[in-house]
Amino acid sequence: MTTNPELERWNERFSSDDYLFGTAPNAFLVSQSHLLRPGQRVLAIADGEGRNGVWLAEQGLEVLSIDFSPVALEKAHRLAASRNVMLRTQQADMEIWNWAPEQFEIVVAVFIQFARPDLRAAIFQGIKRTLTPGGLLILQGYRPEQLGYGTGGPPHAENMYTADMLRSAFADFDILHLQEHDSPLSEGQGHHGMSALVDCVARKRSL
Repeated sequence: MTTNPELERWNERFSSDDYLFGTAPNAFLVSQSHLLRPGQRVLAIADGEGRNGVWLAEQGLEVLSIDFSPVALEKAHRLAASRNVMLRTQQADMEIWNWAPEQFEIVVAVFIQFARPDLRAAIFQGIKRTLTPGGLLILQGYRPEQLGYGTGGPPHAENMYTADMLRSAFADFDILHLQEHDSPLSEGQGHHGMSALVDCVARKRSL
């Protein structure tokens, strides 16, 4: 049987009883709650142990939480059960994920910076494809300056975002919010301390 070292690495990272990134939702995502409506279909990309997907479900949204690691997804189900919400999950390799057209009103992409530049470009194109007209992307990521902080994220500057890069990547969207800032994070052991961040909310233009 062929093993996948990257899958084994993520399964190992999520193998603890503790939640690597905590169980509270991402603060930037919560700050955008005014954009969310019960019943909206949401895709939570690389949602890990479910902290964001479960929170979205608690707001009455229909959530599909996808992640590479089945260990993480099992923990996401446990978290959803503890909060008495339903969370659909699917194991997903973003290298081969099928982005069904116009399936989701919201896409949440919080710290999905495992993706090298070519995969990131493919994911961004997939997000554009799978959002409905008028649908929203809610994204937070690290900027290259994060390497100086060392408080989370991969050690690869090329995987990071800048506001200019996001503005260019989503030039065909309406940018509702785009901000670079340095702020402290407290998201479990995985993201903890002062961090170089960029936030983005973008709306797919209606035809």
